[in-house]
Amino acid sequence: MMIEKITISEFEGKQQLYLATESQIKALIDAESNVYAKLANVAAVLKTNFDYFWVGFYLKHNSDELIIGPFQGPPACSRIRYGKGVCGKAWELNQTIIVPDVSTFPGHIACSAESKSEIVIPILKEGQIIGVLDVDSDQLAYFTKEDESGLERICKIVSDSL
Repeated sequence: MMIEKITISEFEGKQQLYLATESQIKALIDAESNVYAKLANVAAVLKTNFDYFWVGFYLKHNSDELIIGPFQGPPACSRIRYGKGVCGKAWELNQTIIVPDVSTFPGHIACSAESKSEIVIPILKEGQIIGVLDVDSDQLAYFTKEDESGLERICKIVSDSL
């Protein structure tokens, strides 16, 4: 299946780009049965369409640890403890966290000095967190409520497909 890159310049705003991206993601993952193949393609589409610095998944490994899953971008931390860093805190609080400046986030885990802002969205299956989507930008205060809404919808699509 050929998936073409789409960019925000083709749309009137970021929300429309998210809607188009949702369609791309559904087309890629609906017929796929392997969870890693699904997550790898979701990360690739998000990285391609939005040109994020880093985008990927951390999956719940046991009761107190997330382990890195498919991602796009430079190497990253392999394991994150419950409640630690932005990913662990989003898991603990069971809510999306937007961090405009990662240098001000208490306990931020710096996998790359180039990361300036971050959004982390929990992925739920049957009411339980199974992982998180972690997205970093190399720009301060990059993520907005539009990103939160769009990425939460994409995480729901992912969850529904698992």
